[in-house]
Amino acid sequence: MTTPARETRSIGPLDAVGSALSLASRNITKLRKNPGAILDVTFQPLLMLFLFTLLFSGAIGGGDRGAYLQQLVPGLLVFSPLYVTIGTGVALCTDISKGFFDRLRSLPIARSAPLAGIVIGDIARYLLSVSVVLGVSTLMGFRVHTNPLAVLVSVGLMVAFGLCVCWMAILAGIMLSTPAAVPGVLMGAVMPLSFGSNVFASAESMPGWVQAWVNINPVTLMTDVNRALLLGETEVTGPLLGGLAWMAGFVIVFFPLSMRAYRRRLGR
Repeated sequence: MTTPARETRSIGPLDAVGSALSLASRNITKLRKNPGAILDVTFQPLLMLFLFTLLFSGAIGGGDRGAYLQQLVPGLLVFSPLYVTIGTGVALCTDISKGFFDRLRSLPIARSAPLAGIVIGDIARYLLSVSVVLGVSTLMGFRVHTNPLAVLVSVGLMVAFGLCVCWMAILAGIMLSTPAAVPGVLMGAVMPLSFGSNVFASAESMPGWVQAWVNINPVTLMTDVNRALLLGETEVTGPLLGGLAWMAGFVIVFFPLSMRAYRRRLGR
């Protein structure tokens, strides 16, 4: 007795988009129904907010906690989506190791739909993380000195930054065999980006060779963009162009590498 061959059909662009959106809704549903997932995207940025504002502002900010908070929050808005991408890599590696992606192979969906669904679904996680940091910091005394439109532009840029950087986490999630290994590897990339920037301390307070990295660091550039948009203290054009160049570079480098690793691991 033979099994009839499954009828195949071509996958059009609209079908691919629909499949990606369906898988993205799965990720959003998991976030809504799992309080632990919400804690995961908010705990670390809030920990940094409390730790540096309440404990280290005297040493780093010269004793003026309010002024230090004003400089810290725009940087933490960049740190938030950067940290959230670690959870993206862990979730992807978990789905692959548990066979979820193998089950998707039997469905008539586009090959890129599972990865696209993860990326689109992460928009909600980035928005939640950035919004919580902005809301809590406002309760602590942070004040926007520009206008609501500038705030919306800042939040939109942070989401876009996360969507670009997340391809680095996706590559790690595909290549590593166990979810437990993903955070350690990604922290090796996140730590130099976040702490090797002007988020927590000014570049002028660092050694000259460190300043060379800090000044071109994408986190520094996006922090300067946020400070310009939210505080109106600096010009935005130069840092914005540099940040957009870095964002494009993350996609150009890690997107094709992720797709190649994805095809190899799943044998597609």
